[in-house]
Amino acid sequence: MQQTWQFFELHFEAAGVYANPYTDVTFDVNFVSPDGNQFTRPAFWNGESKFTVRFAAPSAGHWSWSATHDDAGLNGSGEFQVADATSTNRFFKHGFLKMSPKGRSAIHADGTPFIIAGDTAWGLPWRATEAQVTTYAKKRQAQGFNAALLMTVQPDMDARGPKDRTLDEGFGIGFEDLQDGTLTKINNEYFEYFDKLHAILIEHEIIPILQPVFQGFGWKGLRVAGKEVSTVDYARYCRYLVARYGASPAIYLPGADGVGAYEQIAAGGEAFEANDCYEQPTGIHYQPHTRAISHQDSSWLDFQWCQTGHGGEHAPQRVAEMWAINPPKGVANGEPTYENTETVGRGAGWWQGTEAWVNLAAGGTMGVFYGAASLWQWRLHKDEPGHAAGFLNPQAGWREALDYEGANYVGLVPQILAGLPTTDMEPSVDHAISPHCLNVPGKLFIAYQENGGRLMVMDDKIGPNYKIVDPKTGSVLASGVRQQADFANGITGFIEHPEGQPRVYICWF
Repeated sequence: MQQTWQFFELHFEAAGVYANPYTDVTFDVNFVSPDGNQFTRPAFWNGESKFTVRFAAPSAGHWSWSATHDDAGLNGSGEFQVADATSTNRFFKHGFLKMSPKGRSAIHADGTPFIIAGDTAWGLPWRATEAQVTTYAKKRQAQGFNAALLMTVQPDMDARGPKDRTLDEGFGIGFEDLQDGTLTKINNEYFEYFDKLHAILIEHEIIPILQPVFQGFGWKGLRVAGKEVSTVDYARYCRYLVARYGASPAIYLPGADGVGAYEQIAAGGEAFEANDCYEQPTGIHYQPHTRAISHQDSSWLDFQWCQTGHGGEHAPQRVAEMWAINPPKGVANGEPTYENTETVGRGAGWWQGTEAWVNLAAGGTMGVFYGAASLWQWRLHKDEPGHAAGFLNPQAGWREALDYEGANYVGLVPQILAGLPTTDMEPSVDHAISPHCLNVPGKLFIAYQENGGRLMVMDDKIGPNYKIVDPKTGSVLASGVRQQADFANGITGFIEHPEGQPRVYICWF
């Protein structure tokens, strides 16, 4: 018997012969729930004459399915039973992600809050091995990370190297013709291997953020295909990603690291929306030197993620500007300065903790992100040649980069806020004399102070219960019930605490 939110497969074998099954055959399978709701899942070519459909049922009970196609081998119907999930994996227990009622946060299907702690492991799909990804996922899960930004294929048209991810400058190849600026000759063996890496991430509760083909710098800055391929090729590949991986937890990123105006981005976003029956979050991640406002009115766009460059500067104003744009979308700084990039010590250690908390409070309420120099490229070892020096830690390969100190602080953010009603929290400037605050009216108030000290609450609508947390360790340092403000009688709602260290103040009713 199937369980909710865990995919199973239906297999088909085409009766016809096709010159290129990946480009020439398109079909869907319709699934009908016990209460009559329909879910449509696209099929994907799975080698030779085989096609596969993956489906994860969002509710228990008696389901049915049907497929209709001109090819006799791609037809069928059936029934199956689904039981409630017994897994403790959060994505099976609470369901896949969707956007919150106000569109500012990601939440699980059952409404459970979700704050992203995302790592930039861009090169993992085409550089890493199963053993390496297991090591990576165990470490990041233990630190509190729950998402990873992934380039699903190596994007540089002019990159050359062995077709072997274990050799210097080698990489797996998703499309044999990507170097020509087209996406038609798909390599099914590559995606069979990516299936295994993908499964390891899900097992460790790390949701893949799937980017089709990069538009910005790419791996080595050697002519990225994401802004060269046709919109037809790009949209087809986005549909394929939904078909192959969209019956698992996913976030879709049709635009990455360029400007939002590339025609491929809209084509990809529309393809994700048209083919994803689970309505998982879809959005754009931008280069540092552009405004994150493209496609703001589009129905497929759920979020806008900026990046603030790689020079070790805090720039929360970029996030605050994005928060103010209408219609409202989810916001985050998806790529702060990579730790130890180019110069050992840049953006290192607690710099990453400060960056996470100030971005969150500025309006980046989808979550916080982290990057490690030499890990995002999946540099095999510290002496591997061929990478751009400006984005490396000259003393590290991916394995050394996995242990940088700053990752600990970013991963702690959702752990510190776990169990709190953080959905659709908003930046606050009028509830306390404090520089970095968030508020959920009538439910929750959060303040971050880089030097701790007194928190002066200026609103009697902020709950009296409080705790003070060390954001470097997650330890609760103090808790209690503060005196409620009574401004008519000159009483202000102070929380007293020593100065000198960063502190997070959490208040509730």
